[in-house]
Amino acid sequence: MESALVSPVFVGRAKELGELRRAASAVEQGDGQFILVRGEAGVGKSRLVEEFVNGLDPEQAVTARGRGVEIDGDSFPFAPFTAVLRAFRRRLPDEVDAAIQGQEALLARIVPELVTNGTELDRHGDEAAHLYEIVARLLERLAFHRLLVVIIEDLHWADAASRQLLEYLVRTPRSGRLLIIATYRTDDIHRRHPLRPFLAEMDRLRTVHRIEVARFDRVEVANQLVGLLGGLPEPAVLDEIFHRSDGNAFFVEELARLHREQAGLGLDDLRDVLLARLDALPEPSQRIAQVTSQSGAVIGYPLLRAVAGLSEDELTDGLRAIMIPQILVPEPDGSSYRFRHSLVRQAVGESLLPGERARINRRFAEVLEADPTFVPGDELTGRLAQHWYAAHDAVKALRMSVAAADVAGSRYAHIEQQRMLERALELWDQVPDDVRSSLPAVHVADRLWRENRKPAEAGPDRLDLLATAVDAARCGGNLERALHLTGTALESMSASPGSPSNRAAWFWVRRSQVIQDLNLGDGWQELQQAQEALRDLPPSFLHASLLTYIANWSGRHQPGPESLAIAERAVDVATEIGTEKTELRARIIRSWLRAESDLDGTSVAELYEVRQRAETLGLTDIIGRANQNLPWVVEGMGRSAEAITAARHGIEVCRERGMADAEAWVRINLAVSLFAVGDWVESEAELDRAAVVARSHKPLGTVMSRRAYSLLLRGHPEPAAEQVALARELLGSRDLQPQLLIPLTHYGIAVEAGRNHLDVARAEFLRADADGLTTGPVRYALPMLCTAARIEAEAAPAGGRSTPVLEAVRRAADQLETVFPVSRAFASLLRAELGRAGGLDDPQPWAAAVAAFEPLNRPYELAVALLGQGRALLTSDQGRQVDDTRLARAYAIASSLGAAPLVADIAALTGGTGIPALPSSEPPPGDLASFGLTAREVDVLRLVARGYSNLRIANELYISQKTTSNHITHILAKLRASSRTEAVAIAHRHGLPVAR
Repeated sequence: MESALVSPVFVGRAKELGELRRAASAVEQGDGQFILVRGEAGVGKSRLVEEFVNGLDPEQAVTARGRGVEIDGDSFPFAPFTAVLRAFRRRLPDEVDAAIQGQEALLARIVPELVTNGTELDRHGDEAAHLYEIVARLLERLAFHRLLVVIIEDLHWADAASRQLLEYLVRTPRSGRLLIIATYRTDDIHRRHPLRPFLAEMDRLRTVHRIEVARFDRVEVANQLVGLLGGLPEPAVLDEIFHRSDGNAFFVEELARLHREQAGLGLDDLRDVLLARLDALPEPSQRIAQVTSQSGAVIGYPLLRAVAGLSEDELTDGLRAIMIPQILVPEPDGSSYRFRHSLVRQAVGESLLPGERARINRRFAEVLEADPTFVPGDELTGRLAQHWYAAHDAVKALRMSVAAADVAGSRYAHIEQQRMLERALELWDQVPDDVRSSLPAVHVADRLWRENRKPAEAGPDRLDLLATAVDAARCGGNLERALHLTGTALESMSASPGSPSNRAAWFWVRRSQVIQDLNLGDGWQELQQAQEALRDLPPSFLHASLLTYIANWSGRHQPGPESLAIAERAVDVATEIGTEKTELRARIIRSWLRAESDLDGTSVAELYEVRQRAETLGLTDIIGRANQNLPWVVEGMGRSAEAITAARHGIEVCRERGMADAEAWVRINLAVSLFAVGDWVESEAELDRAAVVARSHKPLGTVMSRRAYSLLLRGHPEPAAEQVALARELLGSRDLQPQLLIPLTHYGIAVEAGRNHLDVARAEFLRADADGLTTGPVRYALPMLCTAARIEAEAAPAGGRSTPVLEAVRRAADQLETVFPVSRAFASLLRAELGRAGGLDDPQPWAAAVAAFEPLNRPYELAVALLGQGRALLTSDQGRQVDDTRLARAYAIASSLGAAPLVADIAALTGGTGIPALPSSEPPPGDLASFGLTAREVDVLRLVARGYSNLRIANELYISQKTTSNHITHILAKLRASSRTEAVAIAHRHGLPVAR
């Protein structure tokens, strides 16, 4: 029986194949999936994915494949996605062109041929996220009518830009039937491999699943050998192949081939097995393999011929000889070739002597310089940089590294840009001065740095390369490297007397930002150094920007009149210099600093104006800042409904432009406002969404902080304590901003009290008071004071109240200026709690708190005040003459919110008095408010009435199935219904608008 080179039988993997098929089924139901297929090299990952794809209906599914490409450690920007998008464009040209209409110039960063008129790509340093959003929308549109499968092979070799784009696609789930599958080698993922952080982030997402491809067992190896050898081998041969291959599918193939060709097994090292096969080939075939090993994943026939230096006949014969044993295989287009397995390419490459490798790379570089059309235009500079570097030609490697960095920057491939710039810096001292002075121009994205360059400079100097590398590292998320590069630049400048001080100021500002981003400190000392460097220089763009950074820092850490004065100065200088972007940023800071006491709404009006101007000009950074700050400021004034509207606008805008962290902050602000108005389920859902899109520690820490408070008020103090601990870890202790620290401290105090750790809660409050956290900002300090007073009031009956805590609360309250109705309402609640804690539980302060919260649509605080008023009346002389209306209202509100501890407090209070039981009958017909349904719950109930499933409701309302399930649980509780059918019947009976 004739044997095969590759097993025609798909062996085993039933479980893994089933997982892929289940994922496809889930996608068909509208639940997007990302599958990570992992396993060691040669274990059969690609074969598994290929078998899955072969089982799809080609009429119902469209598949595109790309792979990570590496040449001696270098990767090409967006290489996997370039291949994927080109494949979709070939298969669905009309749909792709319609979907990207008007966005061709931006998408040309990934598919360069979309711009064919030679126009240089626009450079906007903040447009990378917008590019990712365009790709996401394109895939979403293509996946609307069919199952769309994107396969990324060899993710361990993918460039950083591809990883970032992939992460964006996974983090921002869309409608449509999109399945993304990525494969990677587990044996290549060492401790510092750049894929590790990506994999850690993916572990947090519910739509991400891992499939482990393990080695074959003995039975599976036997089945594979039947396919390879045409029959079951002798037991001794089976045992030897199984033992030496250790179940690795590729090694089984190679050992089976060796057994067939040599009628025996003799080599101990699989690498020797691979090279022995190559040694048996004619000289032209060996030359072809050596050249191909230095070209990356694929090499075209014309380039192979030019570099190998073989005649047409020699090349044809050599290719035929090397393809018979499938060392090389043709690509589907038939005009290019690749190694059948990367292990073979690695073995061939590693077998080259250093001189051989250098000569082959020099030949590649010379051929490509002579005829650049041998490779796609988007790969040319990167290939030349790598080949000249591997050829040890420092002069040409430096020139091409600078050029390749510039190209990578124009494509938003920031990590590749950083890597090329650092290579240029490595080569800097190896070339003469005349080479350094004639380098190709580098585009410096930051205007502040461009202002500091001498106009006469023909090319970049070393500081230009360092500055550009710092910003590339920051944009690419490589913050540790950015910090190192700023240190390198400042150290070299301090060692060179006469270095321009404005350039030093620029590096100090960047260092301050990176230190804050890394939670390594507050960055203030670095800003002071920048100020000192600019002290005697005339006003400039850098002056205006530095003032803005200082105003922002001061406002975040030490808000007050001095911060506002700095912000005013920043606006004036920016206006004088004529830098509108910096002026808009400074106006945002001025607005939120004014907002604490802005009764006439001037600050809010200015924020709306800045937001509109930024969106008109397309200033991504300012758009993000304005949309983050506007709902936050408005919520601080107690205007929650307006804050919700502003936040929903901000989410839409941030998502359109792919601003993940900005979107996360806006969603957090939305969650706070939704919680305030009583829509706790949707608030919690927004926190979940914020956690999914957040890219940095601070928004993630803030999500955990808010989750802790929500869990506590629902009656889960232990999970809340876990969230507080996570929040503290994420937010760190070196950059303590009051707007983050005070709420976290407040929730920590409340959680410890909820766990009956009163001593811990009191100690934490007294530390906060000593640190000045109890005296402002008012919007955060007052609720914390209310919690501290409530803790002491509840401890008072047992005689355990803390006099130091109460004195600190009263002292802090006297220093707070309450301007807005919401802060005056909290002040009323605080007076009532302090009275109760002091043993004088007077109904009048509670009545004032009820009256203050009544018009504010803050149901939880209103329920607390109603409970306090009812409690005070019961213990007063009027107790036997009052009805239970207040407690009934408090109970209804607390029940509708799901505030279990508050419900328990009310039940405990009513159970010990002669007051009648709280109403259990249905509310009067048509009285929606009495049910306590939120607007979102009404939307869900309306779709339940139409017979929609949870999945369909989730898709219709763009929420998760978990959130849908939570909504339905709360609807049933509020309507006191035992089933969905009963809930709909009650809704119809009472005239709720469910049928629409």
